[in-house]
Amino acid sequence: MAPKVLISDKLSPAAVQIFKDRGIEADFLPEVGKDKAKLAEIIGQYDGLAIRSATKVTEKIIAAADNLKVIGRAGIGVDNVDIPQATARGIIVMNTPFGNAITTAEHAISMMMSVARQIPAADASTQAGKWEKSRFMGRELTGKTLGLIGCGNIGSIVADRAIGLRMKVIAFDPFLTPERARALGVEKVELDELLPRADVITLHTPLTDKTRNIINAEAIAKMRTGAYLINCARGGLADEAAVRAALDEGKLGGAAFDVFVEEPARENVLFGAPNFVSTPHLGASTSEAQENVALQVAEQMCDYLLEGAVRNALNMPSISAEEAPQLAPFVRLAEQLGSFAGQLTESGIEGLRIEYSGAVAQMNVQALTAAAITGLLTPLLQTVNMVSAPILAKERGIKVEEIRREKEGAYDTYIRLTVMTERQDRSVAGTVFADGKPRIIQVKGINMEAELGPHMLYITNDDKPGFIGHLGMELGGSGVNIATFNLGRLSAGGDAICLVEVDGEVPADVMARLESVSHVKQVKSLRF
Repeated sequence: MAPKVLISDKLSPAAVQIFKDRGIEADFLPEVGKDKAKLAEIIGQYDGLAIRSATKVTEKIIAAADNLKVIGRAGIGVDNVDIPQATARGIIVMNTPFGNAITTAEHAISMMMSVARQIPAADASTQAGKWEKSRFMGRELTGKTLGLIGCGNIGSIVADRAIGLRMKVIAFDPFLTPERARALGVEKVELDELLPRADVITLHTPLTDKTRNIINAEAIAKMRTGAYLINCARGGLADEAAVRAALDEGKLGGAAFDVFVEEPARENVLFGAPNFVSTPHLGASTSEAQENVALQVAEQMCDYLLEGAVRNALNMPSISAEEAPQLAPFVRLAEQLGSFAGQLTESGIEGLRIEYSGAVAQMNVQALTAAAITGLLTPLLQTVNMVSAPILAKERGIKVEEIRREKEGAYDTYIRLTVMTERQDRSVAGTVFADGKPRIIQVKGINMEAELGPHMLYITNDDKPGFIGHLGMELGGSGVNIATFNLGRLSAGGDAICLVEVDGEVPADVMARLESVSHVKQVKSLRF
């Protein structure tokens, strides 16, 4: 029986035809996505659901989707899909992460030009018959400095276009290596250097705990008086109230936002501010981009429903059905090793070397490498998946090296991951035991054996008597329960590592007290 797909949002006729040409029954009902009751009533008969942003795939919809195997989102954002619930039901969620990049970059450039020349206000004035030529004095962009916060896929396209406008481009991005910056023709800088140097600042970073309100009152105070701020990335990257105050005071010469904290933005503190330009989240809204992502999601869904191939999945690795049982625990190990290293890395990543030893070297190491890169990049990018991870690493100039070798050392098979940064190299190794559970077996050359739990405490210190007791008392006194306790050292009195699994978050004051101990070098809370 042929698979059946529901298209509940507006997709192009060409995309609908792809399903039909490949022998999949497709029901094109673009209005049903807005009717939650109707969608819940009919979703149970479909194997696939193709959507844009209008359809909300809630827990209730997923509960009614008895036969659903895949949800395909034409576009990058999947805020309208309950991914944890879909995962629990074994439903793959896939998106099209690279179809909108050029369109979004062009919109950012358009917004920059609009605010520099006050085009929207000048247009409204002219069409009102006022002809206020002296009121709308603009500024040239040629020779000005553009500051990019985020220089990934979209940011790098903006850089290229800005250089074509004869602007100087500087960029803050923890993942941007000096080599990649030189290739792009941009100067890599820290945020505190970018803020006072840039005439225009444009945001091109995901919204994470680290980037939320990255442009706040304190950051604005460091900016040039009269600078412009552009946000076509995510609402919440800039403190909207602080931006409004800066526009009112004249600290900012203008701002242009395509995205807002709350959308649809019927009301906003920024509306009506001096030289503020706004659009209703149009970054991806060109006919070319909409067509590209529609065709891409149709092909991906067909590949999965007909052949079992998984591409651009947000909740499942790209592994064939035949490989899954053997590869799955090593995929988890590779992702944990990457996450371990990524959470400890605080400077630009230049390279990643992954060594596969023993039986694992004969497996599909491409999937394992993708899993390792996913773990490495997730702490900062969050929405990265096993398919997009290698591309994102390449865009950032991160050189990935794979080494396969025969059995070596005490373990039959293991994976060693080494992250090369501007400051240092950091390695971590692990294996999978007979129980199928991944284990850490070495960190920075120090042997230990540890299973990673949801909450881990990582401490490096000089090996001195009394520290373990002190650590136990600190955690116990704060009501933090220890699940497992793992130790390793290079030599008596030398470098030592303590890896502790705890039952919850360690309070900040406890972390601070542990960091203040004279022979402690680093204290880090890790999550897996």
